[in-house]
Amino acid sequence: MSRQELLSPEGLRVDGRRPNELRRISCRASVLSSADGSSYYEQGNTKVLVAVYGPREPRMRNPSLSTELAQINVEFNVAPFSTSERRRRSKGDKRLLEVAAFVRQTFEGAVQRSVYQRSQIDIYIHLLQNDGGTLEACVNAATLALVDAGISMVDYVCACTAGFVEETPVLDLCGVEEAAVETPDLTVAVMPRNGSIALLQMESRLHVSKLNDVMDLAIEGCKHIHRKLDHAVLAAANDLAEKLSH
Repeated sequence: MSRQELLSPEGLRVDGRRPNELRRISCRASVLSSADGSSYYEQGNTKVLVAVYGPREPRMRNPSLSTELAQINVEFNVAPFSTSERRRRSKGDKRLLEVAAFVRQTFEGAVQRSVYQRSQIDIYIHLLQNDGGTLEACVNAATLALVDAGISMVDYVCACTAGFVEETPVLDLCGVEEAAVETPDLTVAVMPRNGSIALLQMESRLHVSKLNDVMDLAIEGCKHIHRKLDHAVLAAANDLAEKLSH
C-alpha cells in the first residue's frame, strides 16, 4: 500500500480495518478518587482522561444565565506529548475552545439541568494522545464520567465519526485518514434510546448525496459504543458493590 493510498484494492484501510469497523475501544470509570466522577477512554491510539466535579455552588454567578438550570462548564486541554509535534497550547487556543464548546452544547441537552438549580457542573477533559476522533472520544469519555458522578441525564450520549475515502463510506477515522485533505469527516452524537441527535459536526465539505450513507454508518457506530460504555458503567458498579461488601 502506498503512503497516499487510504484504501487498498482489497478494501483494507491504512490500519488494516474494513470500512465499517471501529477501532479497539477500552474504557473505565472511577479512575480518579479526588473527582466526583471520572473516566479513562481509549479509541485506537486516541486516549482521553475526564474528571467531573459537581453539582456545586457556582463560583461566579452570571446574571444573564437562568438560575433554574445548572450551568455546565467544560475545559479541554491537550498534553504537549499527545502528538509527534511537541507543542504547548494556551488556554485561549481556538481549537481547544471549539472542542470545549461542542462538548458543552452537547451535554446541555442531555443533562437534566433543571434538577440542579443554582449550581454548576464542571467537566475537565485532558487529551493524552491524539490519533484522530478527538471530539468523539471526548464526548464518550465525558458521558462515562458524568454517569460515574451520578449526574441525572436523559440518556447516554454516544459519538462516532464517519467519512468518505475513495467513494467508500468509512467508520471511525484514524489520524492519517483525518489528515488527508480529500477525506471529509462527520462527527455524530446520538442518544441511543430514542435515536435523537445531540451533535452533528462536519470538518470539511461532503456532497449531500453522500450525507445519509455517512450518517447511517456513524449512528451504527454509536450503537456499538453505547454497549461499550454500558459495560464500563456496570463494571464500575460491580467494583463499588464488592468494596462495600467487605
